[in-house]
Amino acid sequence: MTAKALPPVVDARTWQHHLDELRTREKAATRELDAIAAQRRRMPMVEMPEYTLEGEEGPVSLADIFDGKSQLIVYNHMWFPGEKWQCPGCTGFTSQFTRLEFLDAYDARFVIVTQGPIDEALAYKHQVGNKMTWYSTANSPFGTDVGAPPNAGFAVNVFLRDGDTVYRTWHTDGRGTEQLSHTFPLIDLLPYGRQEEWQDSPEGWPQSPTYTRWQGSEEVAAHYGPHT
Repeated sequence: MTAKALPPVVDARTWQHHLDELRTREKAATRELDAIAAQRRRMPMVEMPEYTLEGEEGPVSLADIFDGKSQLIVYNHMWFPGEKWQCPGCTGFTSQFTRLEFLDAYDARFVIVTQGPIDEALAYKHQVGNKMTWYSTANSPFGTDVGAPPNAGFAVNVFLRDGDTVYRTWHTDGRGTEQLSHTFPLIDLLPYGRQEEWQDSPEGWPQSPTYTRWQGSEEVAAHYGPHT
């Protein structure tokens, strides 16, 4: 089927010229991201108090969540009590991370922490086929202290451990989490992009309200759940 909206057709030389112009901006963006990462490595840190969270095997300290590593990335998963399906954005985002062993070489770990009770959190993890390690902060102020209070948003936090002392080194939320995803970078390569109304696209490009093309939690479960 022929699409209704198509980019203009040009000869190969003209196409290469446009690609070269775009590449200049892409390379500049890459260098800027390198500079941002360099600034991130120079961020100060703040010492965290002691916390006790709940894991699959019972209570665990924040320092123990590092599992012997010195660095820890935490995704704070939104949780709404009594709901069968939790946040589709969080569910879909975390479903991507099925192989995290490469972090071992960097002395690091990546886990999920949610406000949901641990038994419900682990049941949901199984329901949607999530492969990450989950912890609960339902009985701890940890989530609130790192920007992910009950019935509120999601967040990503990074921590550094020195012995039994844990420090917070970085935080982001909202669209700041996109850099950790492979979904949007792939979608942004497509001629029609994300097809969301807020994006700057040529006239006639397919566009729909934000989130309408995102997978729901039920769809994630259908793809990755225990019955597959």
